[in-house]
Amino acid sequence: MSGEIPAGFGELPRLSPYIAAMGPFYAKETAGGVRTLGLRVLEKHINTRGFVHGGVLCSLADIAIGYQIAFGQSPPLPLVTANLSVDFAGSARLGEWLECRVDVQRVGGRLAFANAYVWKGKERIVRASAIFARADAPKD
Repeated sequence: MSGEIPAGFGELPRLSPYIAAMGPFYAKETAGGVRTLGLRVLEKHINTRGFVHGGVLCSLADIAIGYQIAFGQSPPLPLVTANLSVDFAGSARLGEWLECRVDVQRVGGRLAFANAYVWKGKERIVRASAIFARADAPKD
């Protein structure tokens, strides 16, 4: 697999220390402003069996969903993950390119709901569903 980053992707511009350590992650704006996140699998992403660690795939989905919901609003929403459910339907190996695409279901006053899918080429290897809570929402 080539180490090149596909055309249209650039390094994710807004990073936390965790995201910087897990990445580099790449973002691509597509039709309608939809952001696709990408990741080239590096040695640090691999588990002892030679596959991408499940935690890396969970992080990719969580980050993609959070960015898509937050930056789909103006001004961006302050969000925290309230729930993340992940199903693994395939795997990835060193050097492969992964893309995570998000489908936002609903953004409400307190909670937002979305699904994400991680693709390896034409193969969908992860399905994730998340609920994000607004960090600035009033507590009950």
